[in-house]
Amino acid sequence: MLKGFLTVGGWTMLSRILGLIRDQLLAAMMGAGPMQDAYQVAFRLPNMFRRLFGEGAFNAAFVPLFTSALATDGPDHARTLARQVFGVLLTWLVILCVLGEIFMPGILRVIAPGFSESSNRYELAVTLSRITFPYLVLICAAALVSGVLNGLHRFSMAAAAYLSFNVVGIAAVLFVTPFMPTVAHAAAWGVTASGFVQLGLLMFAARRAGFDLTPLPPRVTPEIRRLGRRMLPGLIGSGVTQINLTIDTIIATLLPAGSVSLMYFADRLNQLPLGVLGAAAGTTLLPVLTKHLAENDDDGAHASQNRAIDYVLLLTLPAMAGLLALATPIMQFLFAHGSFSLHDAALSAQSLRAYAFGLPAFVLIKVLSPAFFARGDTSTPVKIGFFTLTINLMLNLLLMKPLAHIGPPLASSLAALLNACILSALLIRRDALRPNGLMLTRIAQMAAASVVMALALAGVNTLFSAPSNHITLWLGVMLLVEVPLGGLLYLVALQIMGVLDLASVLDSFKRRLARRKKKADAAS
Repeated sequence: MLKGFLTVGGWTMLSRILGLIRDQLLAAMMGAGPMQDAYQVAFRLPNMFRRLFGEGAFNAAFVPLFTSALATDGPDHARTLARQVFGVLLTWLVILCVLGEIFMPGILRVIAPGFSESSNRYELAVTLSRITFPYLVLICAAALVSGVLNGLHRFSMAAAAYLSFNVVGIAAVLFVTPFMPTVAHAAAWGVTASGFVQLGLLMFAARRAGFDLTPLPPRVTPEIRRLGRRMLPGLIGSGVTQINLTIDTIIATLLPAGSVSLMYFADRLNQLPLGVLGAAAGTTLLPVLTKHLAENDDDGAHASQNRAIDYVLLLTLPAMAGLLALATPIMQFLFAHGSFSLHDAALSAQSLRAYAFGLPAFVLIKVLSPAFFARGDTSTPVKIGFFTLTINLMLNLLLMKPLAHIGPPLASSLAALLNACILSALLIRRDALRPNGLMLTRIAQMAAASVVMALALAGVNTLFSAPSNHITLWLGVMLLVEVPLGGLLYLVALQIMGVLDLASVLDSFKRRLARRKKKADAAS
């Protein structure tokens, strides 16, 4: 499982880095204002489908079904099942897309109630949304092919294909903008074009794996019904984080112009560790748990669940601490260019801290939900999802006026924390999660090491304030020093507390490099 976790995490990290470059271009060329707000709202709806299906509900329902069919009935039956699902999926996605294109003005009134219908921002958002909406058909189809590859334990291409989203997006902003009315139009067309590229790459990888996934004519079979029963509630259960973020966007449209943009760039940076760790752990854990449970190996399932929690918190807790301590210099260094001012970046950093507060909870939801899905239970996460959605909405309404652009992110973090606590409590009660004393002690030690790191970084920031001239260069140098310093302090603290044996980790790394070198020499 660790190998799959690192494979998916590595490709996702590269994708997030490219996404950061794309966002820097968008910030520099559009700033934080009405045009940026319109584009981000237009992007939010298909992007929510991307995250829900590419990283959540569809995999949660389809992968266990496909894996079980592959193990019990063989590859021919599993291939036929995947093609049948593909045919049904494409049919209702195309219908949904057509309806969305027709009724887009009404949809915008729901997801962006703060955009006045008489304003240019509303008209631009409708136009851009109609450009980006077909992406949901392509990315949901790609999610099915990706689920097949994950079920075959071919994680590399399934994760690598998503690089094309940012590669095509960057190319569109740089090279298509001169031929479009605005950079927002070019970016919107880049979103849809990337969907074709992603689906094409994944179909090619599936064919190379011996799985021709040409969709069959839609037919509702008993297995399709079972998939539907699992997927529809799981859409909310595993995607509650994304739905909460959509609520944040709706509330943000009611705030002053630019609030949507400030929150978007903060969320994008928060998504770097969340996407890498949460998506990697959730993607690799679900097939592993399903296999253990199919073999009646309860001890193996519990051990895998605990290892996944340990892996993600080992990296998520220091990520949270680092973002809390370094939010302002990070946002100013990355985004304070062109039309995006230093003041805009400082305001966005405030939103980032609110998101970062809930980062461990956001990741744990992705790790805990597969424990329900692998056991065929999608109704429980749905009930919890509805409850936390209600709490999130109430907190948004309560905090939006006094905290402005900080309120919605903080509401999402608090709702995610509650969600993770309820999921954990129910799993423990059902004996589906067994947190032993060693695991709890390690988590407490990781948290303590993260606090030490954050306090040290905050102290360095206080002692060395940035000068008014050459501020970008100064921020870059400081971050170049502080990020490795924070990582080193965290590792030393873990070594002192006995959580890690750095010498053993280094030896293991050397042995892995030696094995790879040996394989490379043998191949040559």
